[in-house]
Amino acid sequence: MEPKFQVQLKIQKPVAEVFDGVVNPKKLSGYFVQAASAPLVEGTTVKWRFAEAPGENDVIVRTVARDERIAFEWEAAGGGYNTRVEMLFKPIDERSTLVQIRESGWKEDARGVDASYDNCGGWMHMMTCLKAYLEFGINLRAGGAY
Repeated sequence: MEPKFQVQLKIQKPVAEVFDGVVNPKKLSGYFVQAASAPLVEGTTVKWRFAEAPGENDVIVRTVARDERIAFEWEAAGGGYNTRVEMLFKPIDERSTLVQIRESGWKEDARGVDASYDNCGGWMHMMTCLKAYLEFGINLRAGGAY
């Protein structure tokens, strides 16, 4: 069975504001990454740095459809190959957005399954942090690095 998943969460903000909260490096570093080298722009590679892990992660941006979809690839845990992440932004009404994140492409072995579970939890955490940041101005990750 191919390791893959989808998580989703309703954010009580308009789709344009939610989308910008992900592509804009200043906003992204306010709740998710420690630093992002640039905005998510189709055809570019952006570097994300996390407080919890050493080094930088290359985010190879494949698709950006404003207020609708972002797709990128990045290195799988354990290295040697990339997984694919797709983020969908669906307006529920003028004040609310459904965000769905899918990730796939891990090897079908124990290490790939473990890495997919880790990322599934990580993406759900990212979305709860996005919700807190956009709806209440709170950075849930502040002080959370070990």
